[in-house]
Amino acid sequence: MDKNEIKNILPHREPMLLLDDVVLQDGISIGSYTIRGDEFFLQGHFPGNPVVPGVILCEMMAQSSCLLVSTDNMQPGEEYTPYFTGLNKVRFKNKVLPGDTVKFYCSLISKKEPFYFIKGEGFVNETLCVSGELSFAVINSASST
Repeated sequence: MDKNEIKNILPHREPMLLLDDVVLQDGISIGSYTIRGDEFFLQGHFPGNPVVPGVILCEMMAQSSCLLVSTDNMQPGEEYTPYFTGLNKVRFKNKVLPGDTVKFYCSLISKKEPFYFIKGEGFVNETLCVSGELSFAVINSASST
């Protein structure tokens, strides 16, 4: 799924759309993003030593997770909004720098609709950089207005 296909599912838009592509296979969402170096979040984090902030890595992992849950019981033509409800057991293991491609592997732990609980891990090459458990409420956009 390319960026345009992702936009058909996620409500995020630039500069907050933080995925380049996603593959859904065998109940796993594999999302990736290449850090170009000119992103808004690197402008002050840190001058002369750009490092992707941990909260941005969590957002990237969350977006990949939402693409996984979007395929679960969603009716064609209906719009859903994923609301981030929690982060647990988040760990940052290695830095992510300009030029790196981060690949996120997200899988469903459990669900109790409208809540979804997901385990995610982000890697650069084969090195673990971030991991955590995420939760979302996925709400039909028409019913939330």
